[in-house]
Amino acid sequence: MNILQINSSARSTGSESTRLGDSIVAKLTAANPGASVARRDLAANPHPVIDEPTLQALFTPAEQRTPEQAARVALDDALIAQVQAADVIVIGAPMYNFGITVQLKSWFDAIARAGVTFKYGPTGPIGLLSGKKVYVALSRGGLHRDAPSDTQLPHVKMFLSFLGMTDVQFVYSEGLGMGPDAVSKAQAEADAQVNAVLA
Repeated sequence: MNILQINSSARSTGSESTRLGDSIVAKLTAANPGASVARRDLAANPHPVIDEPTLQALFTPAEQRTPEQAARVALDDALIAQVQAADVIVIGAPMYNFGITVQLKSWFDAIARAGVTFKYGPTGPIGLLSGKKVYVALSRGGLHRDAPSDTQLPHVKMFLSFLGMTDVQFVYSEGLGMGPDAVSKAQAEADAQVNAVLA
């Protein structure tokens, strides 16, 4: 089993989404002793955002790219290769201002490539990354689950499905900005969710 862990919190320490991601990975490796784990911290090693030179590089045929363009596309290629090689993907996704972090959005942008991770068929897009199990650890300062303010989960779920990843389980840690008692309660509930989805 190949496990890919993606951490997208801006925090180097004290991140709840990373804590939950670590817990999920620990349980997976305990149950699968031969598993390999690749970890990518998107804040410690930020991926470039899409800009005009990036688009020019991506839409230039490979044999016509300049060395600079080839180097830029290679950065995305490396992320795509990691995802393609993974059997299980664990994503730590804090909510910032009702959405995903800019780090996670840049990762999404990098791994979505027509003809490689999805394609267009006669009836619409077809994801090419099917057959993978995905766990997403969501952390929020407030309470947003099943509320109109939760624009984060639909975005993540839709994006993963677009690429063919439909076997997705979410765990939530909410109310983290509502005081010490709320944090303790949120973490206990989140830990229980992790235990349940990996039972």
